[in-house]
Amino acid sequence: MAPSSRPDAVADPAPLPTAELHLHIEGTLEPELALSLAARNRVPLRFAGLDELRRAYDFRDLQSFLDLYYELTAVLRQPQDYTDLAEAYLARAAAQGVRHAEVFFDPQAHLARGVPLEAVLEGLDEACRGGEERHGVTVRLIACFLRDRDPAEAEKLLPRLLPYRDLVIGVGLDSAELGRPPELFERVFARAADEGLRRVAHAGEEGPPDYVRSALDRLGVERIDHGIRSLEDDALVARLREEQVPLTVCPLSNVALRCVHRLVEHPLRRMLDEGLVATVNSDDPAYFGGYLHDNVVAASRALGLTPEHRRRLAENSFRASFLPEADKAQHLAALAASRP
Repeated sequence: MAPSSRPDAVADPAPLPTAELHLHIEGTLEPELALSLAARNRVPLRFAGLDELRRAYDFRDLQSFLDLYYELTAVLRQPQDYTDLAEAYLARAAAQGVRHAEVFFDPQAHLARGVPLEAVLEGLDEACRGGEERHGVTVRLIACFLRDRDPAEAEKLLPRLLPYRDLVIGVGLDSAELGRPPELFERVFARAADEGLRRVAHAGEEGPPDYVRSALDRLGVERIDHGIRSLEDDALVARLREEQVPLTVCPLSNVALRCVHRLVEHPLRRMLDEGLVATVNSDDPAYFGGYLHDNVVAASRALGLTPEHRRRLAENSFRASFLPEADKAQHLAALAASRP
């Protein structure tokens, strides 16, 4: 029986308590908010209106997405813009079962436009500090280095992040992957490790399995963001299973960016069946058609994920988080008490 014809695939499951571990805050910029912030900050956009902007969200590949993504960040200018952006995400995420979020942001993308780092973090901190009270979601930030920029720039940025380590708990590596192997950033990741920061990196999304191996061996990362191409390398799969390396998988993103042709072909179920620590996340949900539970529902329909699969994904998310062990245990207990 084909996965899409299984009974589990047609039911819409209720959200489970989950941690979101692969979410770019800039990627939560919905078209309506983009236009509102553009008007507030008097930023001209090349789109005539909402409908034209929505049509621009039809991507050929990762680079065409990134071009629009960075273009629209121009509307983010002042602390309140970042607060509004994060507040909107937290409200949507909470409704989809998210109870803890480790949120990526791209400092270099904002600094390059003349927006001070302090403005970005002031605005995000305002939303994050009230996240638990207002939305029932705890939040920490991971500052991502842009891999298509000079690694020396990342090395200069790192010391500027250290005064914010109560909020910024780690560093990551994102942006266009091909031709920019992880080892280019080995020195800055080593320095981040020396400072006690957590480390993650995008690898094996469009890049080859060797990028996953390099991120583990050369950068010392604790989680792999995406990692779907790991399945092309049996030895790497065995290692990921043995070491229980978490993989933050983003199904709708992978299809939107043509890394996977159709959702029914996505490797998520195989990852679980192989004993890998896969989690489901939304990546850039404003651009890719869905937040975390939307991804779970779509993957369940396409791949025939069972209630046990979905519960394992939620359990994996808390275990793979950078929460203190006591907090992980509380979340896992709440998950165990929730209905399937």
